[in-house]
Amino acid sequence: MVGKIYPTSKETTVAMTVLEACPNCGSTRYKKNGHTRHCKQNHFCKTCERQFSAGANPHLISHERRTLVANLLRERISLRGICRAVGVSFGWLLHFMVECFAACPNHLHVKVPSDPSNVLIHKLEAEADEMWSFVEKKENKQWIWIAMDAKTRQIIAFHVGDRSRASAKALWANLPEVYQQHATFHTDQYEVYNGVIPAERHKAITKQARQTNHIERFNNTLRQRLSRLVRATLSFSKKVENHIGAIKFFICHYNLEKAAALPL
Repeated sequence: MVGKIYPTSKETTVAMTVLEACPNCGSTRYKKNGHTRHCKQNHFCKTCERQFSAGANPHLISHERRTLVANLLRERISLRGICRAVGVSFGWLLHFMVECFAACPNHLHVKVPSDPSNVLIHKLEAEADEMWSFVEKKENKQWIWIAMDAKTRQIIAFHVGDRSRASAKALWANLPEVYQQHATFHTDQYEVYNGVIPAERHKAITKQARQTNHIERFNNTLRQRLSRLVRATLSFSKKVENHIGAIKFFICHYNLEKAAALPL
């Protein structure tokens, strides 16, 4: 006959551990909420709505690792690859990614001329172009419309949509007011720009004129740095919101680097 096996003193200590507070907010207002996949008692905090299990140690991601993950989100590496390299869960990475995208300002950190005399003395010139991409499947085309300051190389506006005149108007609406009123725009000969950009400040040129080479080079930079923009990739965007957020996240950091190199 097999005797009953009693737990050791260490096991008894673990079993007798009484939960006192939520490890996230310290509140004592919690209740039982089923069991985890490891058959541990799960709890739900009524204050911060955090779920936790008894005896669980809080797994905090340090500031250094968060900074590293933010930098990797701007490189050509998949989300699963970031999880493997940094050692974070896929669920945490998705939440952190959305937080990074939401924190990006709409002005894209563009350093616009503040003195009207500088606008008149130093003629503002910009380049505009569109780049093909897709979300979820290649049939769902999402064109990236971009406008760049020809001198500072900063991205002054962008829009994600179809390749119609409505998207060209949306790009124009996103431009800072000083560029709408004073800048001369160089574009390719795509006809949708006609009527959107004022005719006296619109120059539709060919590639041989080399007036849009800077923005075309930036399009290549986007494809090289963001894995979701590669034409043949498994890291494509599944949601339009994340597609736009990833592009905006990269552009904001790109503009900060360009602004730091500009003379004061």
